[in-house]
Amino acid sequence: MHSGSCLCAAVRYRIDAPIESAAHCHCSMCRKAHGAAFATYANVRRKDFHFTQGEESLGVYQSSPGVTRTFCKHCGSTLQWYSEQPYPNWLSVALGTLDTPVGEIAQKHIFPESKADWYAINDGLPLERRS
Repeated sequence: MHSGSCLCAAVRYRIDAPIESAAHCHCSMCRKAHGAAFATYANVRRKDFHFTQGEESLGVYQSSPGVTRTFCKHCGSTLQWYSEQPYPNWLSVALGTLDTPVGEIAQKHIFPESKADWYAINDGLPLERRS
């Protein structure tokens, strides 16, 4: 089991399943949402994700057709994104918001073709190109 929270701790959540892998997304939307070179997310089944505090403080933003991003209305922390299609039973949790350790897990870079021009991907992790 894992737990996490936003920067101000107004929103807290629990994940009732192991986190097995992470993706470092370099798409322009994730870069802008995180204000960083990439965003790191883990996919978890919706049935295993539960808000434990502050769900009323959750902001929701439709970043593109069918894609919803959530954030704390108080501190602005990005918390998750999800899409009803093609993965209605899954959501992606921003790993930087975890309060519990994950340990070593499988990782990959996605959308490397959209990476920031000032960032070099040279960590040897797999690159998954998507269109």
